[in-house]
Amino acid sequence: MSPVPEVSSPARDSPPMPWFGIDIGGSLVKVVYFEPTDGSEEVSDAHQNLKEFVKGRSAYCNIGTRDVHLQMDDVVVNHRRGSLHFIRFPTSEMKMFLRLVKTKRIASVSSTVCATGGGAYKFEEDFQKEVFLTIHKFDEMDSLIRGIQFVEQYNRRECYYWSEPVDDEKCKKVPFDFSNPYPFLVVNIGSGVSILAVYSENEYKRVTGTSLGGGTFLGLCSLLTGCDTFEEAIGLAEKGDSTKVDKLVKDIYGGDYLKFNLSGNTVASSFGNMNSKERRALASREDLARATLVTITNNISSIARMAALNEGIQRVVFVGNFLRVNTISMKLLAYAMEFWSTGALKALFLEHEGYFGAVGCLQELMRNPG
Repeated sequence: MSPVPEVSSPARDSPPMPWFGIDIGGSLVKVVYFEPTDGSEEVSDAHQNLKEFVKGRSAYCNIGTRDVHLQMDDVVVNHRRGSLHFIRFPTSEMKMFLRLVKTKRIASVSSTVCATGGGAYKFEEDFQKEVFLTIHKFDEMDSLIRGIQFVEQYNRRECYYWSEPVDDEKCKKVPFDFSNPYPFLVVNIGSGVSILAVYSENEYKRVTGTSLGGGTFLGLCSLLTGCDTFEEAIGLAEKGDSTKVDKLVKDIYGGDYLKFNLSGNTVASSFGNMNSKERRALASREDLARATLVTITNNISSIARMAALNEGIQRVVFVGNFLRVNTISMKLLAYAMEFWSTGALKALFLEHEGYFGAVGCLQELMRNPG
């Protein structure tokens, strides 16, 4: 990774404060706000009010949440030292967000906002009409990679893995040295899934993906259990038992399938037991949520493993808001990657999960302020 930049005078063509990076996804909007703390420039009243609003709370108008535990202090952006604040809200609440932007008079201090993700195109006209802001769009995959590189520079404990993922008593997070990462695979799990092979700081390619991602999990859970939010779906899954829904190897063979070293507890058919009226009657909402989560996670794991083997890459980094408050999936991914590759592949995770696109977007704005 590149060395941490030094503080100096900001470039003359720097964009006006405030500096935001916004990643508008299919389900969530991720916002990164840079708060300068070096006192090298006077701050306008509008910007000062915005700073106080962002820092003064962890929830905004019942729609947005600031992840205070992820705040990064003493970082350098475009030769300015400051803090990064991380905020998220549902994409479905975009109108409320724009109303908030208008109330805080952001357009009075800046005419442009940098954004990435599909929503940068979808909501471009809304930004112009509602709050008089022009969206400066950046490629979401470029932004993702730039964001990972930037955050890792400042947080050497950003990357970790799960040891003993199937043993609840022994399982724990272990820091992983990601200072010399290349090559690595990035599995970005949002509404859908994109998988990138990263070979160097400036060289990467998209190798594959799937439409079955976090949006699929929440959509199916909503249909099957009546839940409304991702947090509610995960909460149900934590209490459920997927083996009451899935058909296992032992349900077919009566035990293990020794010829192929398949444990009897291996899933043979996701939701396979739901063909039976009697088994359907026994399955709870929690069981259905757990089975849905396991199904989606196992599918992602399988695709990621094949992509890693095809590219000859051993480090697989899983990111995205699907992993937020979702240790079930992280442990499943950790176990599956190691077991099915007989130890050749390691599943890695990053603390800032779904915010890398927004961080990278902020970096791109500094590189291309026009």
